[in-house]
Amino acid sequence: MNRSTYLTAITQQLRIHPVCAILGPRQVGKTTLSKQFAITFTNGPIHHFDLENPFDLARLENPMLTLTVLLATECLIIIDEIQRRPDLFPVLRVLVDTYPKSKFLILGSASRDLIAQSSETLAGRIGYLELYPFSIAETNDLATVWLRGGFPRSYNASSAEDSMAWRIAYIKTFLEQDIPALGFNVPAAQMHRLWLMLTHYHGQMANLSDLSRSLDSSDYLIRKYLDILSGTFMIRTLQPWFENIGKRQVKAPKIYFRDSGILHTMLGTTTHEQLMAHPRLGASWEGFALEEVIRKYHVPAEECFFWGTQGGAELDLLIHYQYKRLGFEFKYTDRPKLTASMKITLHDLALDHLYVIHPGRGTFPLHEKITVVSLEEFLKN
Repeated sequence: MNRSTYLTAITQQLRIHPVCAILGPRQVGKTTLSKQFAITFTNGPIHHFDLENPFDLARLENPMLTLTVLLATECLIIIDEIQRRPDLFPVLRVLVDTYPKSKFLILGSASRDLIAQSSETLAGRIGYLELYPFSIAETNDLATVWLRGGFPRSYNASSAEDSMAWRIAYIKTFLEQDIPALGFNVPAAQMHRLWLMLTHYHGQMANLSDLSRSLDSSDYLIRKYLDILSGTFMIRTLQPWFENIGKRQVKAPKIYFRDSGILHTMLGTTTHEQLMAHPRLGASWEGFALEEVIRKYHVPAEECFFWGTQGGAELDLLIHYQYKRLGFEFKYTDRPKLTASMKITLHDLALDHLYVIHPGRGTFPLHEKITVVSLEEFLKN
């Protein structure tokens, strides 16, 4: 699939910065995207290093010497799986200052927080781009991308059973190989138990004390494990918004699986029929639609919030976009209705507009500032 929007974004980042970092989960298509971009690069030769390849690792045993030779000619250098060699970032800082005409495209399977060196040593020299799994806008296939998730090999599998088998293998590899490769000494079995437990918290506030008791662990370790899952793009930790309104407001974050296919694997739902009959159907829809809306607006994770009060008023998603406050509710129903919670939220948060996103067809107003709209129609506007 030609992901032209991302190719344009890479071009823009490299026009502004000498280094562009494409971050995203494993197997999301970063390498494929970098190869597509390389085809369009015309300012010199292209050199590719895959840090999972022992030969390329050996070539970078002395990175300053190896890369300096290549940079004698204006070029593009692609370094894949950069999180395996965070010690390269200080080297890159020296090289981009010495050879300002050359460009670096680095690919990583962890967030900038887990690859902390990049923000410290390449400040002002690096632009970040997060690559998501396939979306509705890219596939025009809500049912399949919701059920299987957006990882290319899961979405493109020849059958639902093959898709599920790929995701099961992906989870096993992630737990047993990818997390240790990041330098975390986390028992795979314990992390898998936590991940399974999080299916019950998907779309809800995570209680660290309950999780730590269930896993016979400490709150500190559970928080660390959640940070790892968040930093490797497996879960989204949605922070609460606080408004100065004199009401007791919710303080704990919400947890979401970022890819619906991974969630469904943990729930054991292989087919669309199984999903429709599952008690977590509504929660699955909420998380799936929430991710699609966040992608539409290109909102950074730190600028996405939910809101709730101890009195029961709540809002699934709050974002600030072009100086406006936009609220979103996600309802798995054919005909969402105006509720007291919506009215309270609209007033207390001074929303410019509240959208109620549903899976069916049709758009209609519930209030002058509240609109019911199907997810597919909303994404097209």
